[in-house]
Amino acid sequence: MSVQSLENTAKRCRRSIVDMIHKAGAGHPGGSLSAIDLLVALYGTQMKVDPSNPESPTRDRFIMSKGHASPAVYAILKELGFLEQSDLDGFRSLGSVCQGHVDMKWTDGVDFSAGSLGMGLSFGIGTAFAAKMDGLDYQTWVMLGDGETQEGQVWEAFMAASYHNLENLHVIIDRNRIQNDDFVNVQMEIGDIAAKVESFGWNVKEIDGHDMSHIVEALQWSIGTAGPCAIIAHTIKGKGVSFMEDNPSFHGKAPTDDELQKAMEELA
Repeated sequence: MSVQSLENTAKRCRRSIVDMIHKAGAGHPGGSLSAIDLLVALYGTQMKVDPSNPESPTRDRFIMSKGHASPAVYAILKELGFLEQSDLDGFRSLGSVCQGHVDMKWTDGVDFSAGSLGMGLSFGIGTAFAAKMDGLDYQTWVMLGDGETQEGQVWEAFMAASYHNLENLHVIIDRNRIQNDDFVNVQMEIGDIAAKVESFGWNVKEIDGHDMSHIVEALQWSIGTAGPCAIIAHTIKGKGVSFMEDNPSFHGKAPTDDELQKAMEELA
């Protein structure tokens, strides 16, 4: 896909994200909007997946560790044909395939059931190991939130992946600087996260997480570089909707009717 096509897809996904959260009256718009450019580029240029065969053993795996950003995942899966609009319309409703957190038992195209933060990279190590043990060449991609890296298990996983030289494992950190209650540096400052990840033996690249051409280049770099790679994507929480941007209150809050109208006008 061209950069322009990817940007157009990301805009459609942003509208889907805001719409499904509004219909549900609950959800996490901020981190979904900060991550969607990254997901669109990933699925549009790298992920080998097939909606007609979602359980293919050779498919690439994507682990959304910050699983409350499920609307972003559902939006791109709908674009790819894994989901229908009716599925998105049922977001967070009882029995829907689009649960509040991504869940591999419910949704085709989802490879990890999220809940408590901090577990996704460890799970990703398992899938990367499995590929090697089974003699398969699929890639495993993991998205972490920056607030999530305050958890010790994340760093144990970084250490283990480097030790085992898992070159088929790739991490994208959505560095939007806001977590559940406030800005990350208010809750617990994580400092120079790129330097920290690099010190654990990873290859690291920092990018503008909303510049589609830079994202595409970074994803290709990760595929072509030996050893585990991490992309630190500097993003804006709530990107694309003015009143949500850099606003901690929209970490987990649905827009009102009036806010929905304003958001859709800005995303037109």
